[in-house]
Amino acid sequence: MDFDFQWLLLGLPLAFALGWLASRIDVRQLRSAERESPKAYFKGLNLLLNEQQDKAIDAFIEAVQHDPDTSDLHFALGNLFRRRGEYERAVRVHEHLLGRADLPREERERAQFALAQDFLKAGLFDRAEMAYQALEGSAFRTDAWLALLTLYERSRDWGKAIDVARKLEAAGAGSFSSRIAHCWCEIALDADARADAAAAEEALREARRVAPQAPRPVVLAGHRLARQGRHAEALEMWHELMTANPAAFALVAQDYAASALALQQPELAKERLKALYERAPSVDLLAALRQLEDDPRMRRHAIAQHLSKHPSMASALHLLDESTVQGQALSPAELQHLQQVLAHSAKPLQRYRCAACGFEASHYFWQCPGCHTWDSYPPRRIEDY
Repeated sequence: MDFDFQWLLLGLPLAFALGWLASRIDVRQLRSAERESPKAYFKGLNLLLNEQQDKAIDAFIEAVQHDPDTSDLHFALGNLFRRRGEYERAVRVHEHLLGRADLPREERERAQFALAQDFLKAGLFDRAEMAYQALEGSAFRTDAWLALLTLYERSRDWGKAIDVARKLEAAGAGSFSSRIAHCWCEIALDADARADAAAAEEALREARRVAPQAPRPVVLAGHRLARQGRHAEALEMWHELMTANPAAFALVAQDYAASALALQQPELAKERLKALYERAPSVDLLAALRQLEDDPRMRRHAIAQHLSKHPSMASALHLLDESTVQGQALSPAELQHLQQVLAHSAKPLQRYRCAACGFEASHYFWQCPGCHTWDSYPPRRIEDY
């Protein structure tokens, strides 16, 4: 049978026209999808800036449906879910990203880090730990270590916290000696709770070695010595703290006075405390000096002097307590100082507080200056509640 070339001549233009038409349809669909995807994305961004998170999430979901291969949209959606406390949905978004075989390494590590944050925020510490550990050797390694350090501290896993802190120091992320010392102090307290004195002493020794200037190991070591009746050693330990860190010594000032009284050697302790009080007066040092002073008149005079120079409720309570012990009325000068302290301390309580936003003011407002709500101030001052 002979082939009729006329059909071929007629078919070629027809095939060309059909191909051209199909390509135009594909281009139109592609352009339409490209227009719809940025439109939904910008719509979600605008809603997010206007703090309309619910509508922003809907817009981002629409954008993801138009362009499911764009990872940035998934990250934006997952972060929104996490911020809203919808951790299960955030986990699903980031696990979907990790399940994609075509995801680049950088994006995969970013998704792994986001997934670990989801687990941490959700309180799933074991899964968060595994997710952060999976970032070993990645660009997020340092951030993962920092998160693990906080995680181990919250879960009181002090040994792992120390290991991670040492890794961070070795990686040049800064000095973590203070945090390591705190971990050793917590290990010492746990050992004392188990009545393991040797382990507690070793932990405190390690804490002092790691951070020689840290005050907490010295404070705890002095307390352990005092509990064991080794008051002379406790005094020397705390005297070291007084010299190296006078501000922190206020934490043990009264314990220092108690150990001095236990040894019946109050004079040296009183001399040291007075010298420190002259440089940096505080209520704690005043209370310690009051413990060591035998003369009631000297005690009362010292408290009154402190109250006149450094008015505070704590010093006022010391004065009232001393006058009660001695059974003597307050002098006019003492009453004046006491009145000044009470007036100063009561001033923050003599305010009105907005029930809508919490804005406080010394005068009553019918319209809150903070949130502009009408009749939001209860007609009672804070101290009346």
